Amino acid sequence: MKSKKSIIQSAVSTLELEAAAILNVATNINSDFEKVVSSILHGKGRVIVTGIGKSAIIAQKMVATFNSTGTPAIFMHAADAIHGDLGMIQVDDIVICLSKSGNTPEIKVLTPLLKTSGNLLIGMVGELNSFLAEQADLILNTSFEKEACPHNLAPTTSTTAQLALGDALAICLLECRDFNESDFAKYHPGGSLGKKLYLKARDLALSNEKPSIHPSASVKDVLIEISKNRLGAVVVVDSDDKVLGIITDGDIRRMLENNNSIANLKAEDIMGRTPKSIQFDALAVHALDIIKQNNITQLLVLEQNTYFGIIHLHDLLNEGIV
Repeated sequence: MKSKKSIIQSAVSTLELEAAAILNVATNINSDFEKVVSSILHGKGRVIVTGIGKSAIIAQKMVATFNSTGTPAIFMHAADAIHGDLGMIQVDDIVICLSKSGNTPEIKVLTPLLKTSGNLLIGMVGELNSFLAEQADLILNTSFEKEACPHNLAPTTSTTAQLALGDALAICLLECRDFNESDFAKYHPGGSLGKKLYLKARDLALSNEKPSIHPSASVKDVLIEISKNRLGAVVVVDSDDKVLGIITDGDIRRMLENNNSIANLKAEDIMGRTPKSIQFDALAVHALDIIKQNNITQLLVLEQNTYFGIIHLHDLLNEGIV
């Protein structure tokens, strides 16, 4: 059993080796990388990403990232390709083949078949003198010094290099396409991530009551309105529904602390006059930013200058926007 110190040293050593591999990949970015990006951008087909073993797993991740950032892609396992899956490749598709050595039996069988079909073949490969590197039209260089595995066997550093270069390729394509938050939202409608990208302030405000009161209202009326709507606040508005202020539970406590008699107090006497607000068509995640920055629990929602509704911190928590 390793000591605590040696366990920590092992982890640090692995991370340092893999970090060095990524930096080495960065130094190998050349004109081939630019040509790959340009070919994909101007291509009429999809990107087919293939590999075997651990490289196949990285290929699947690349495909997932491509698809979610605007580059249509399909994963094809190199072993299955030579048993029928080659049929998925269409005339205009571009093929990216991942391999650490570039010399595995499956890659040697697959590569000539890809060349025969006439598709652009991109080799993401760690050995530049390999069969794949020699056959590929363009090369994405993932060469590295050694695996993090102490036996230099288990793919670790090599797959980290592939993963990082795949991300670099996806982000370059994203930026070249001016792929923005709205585009991203179309492909990520589910879960908390999706909600951060499409849920608007108005969506949350509409699910709540719309507590409001006029500035001349009595403290009793204020308390009734706050209690009735269970949002911990009431908004003070004029006859045109323009916001004049807000009264929160905290304002009520401060009023009681600072006044011996409240009989003659009105809503306008105790309201906060500079309430924080957000426009109704803003993303809900931006509402959370405002709430956090100002250490508040309620946020007004406006349509231009008119009172639209109110959001409570609990609304955002319930939607998983944290």
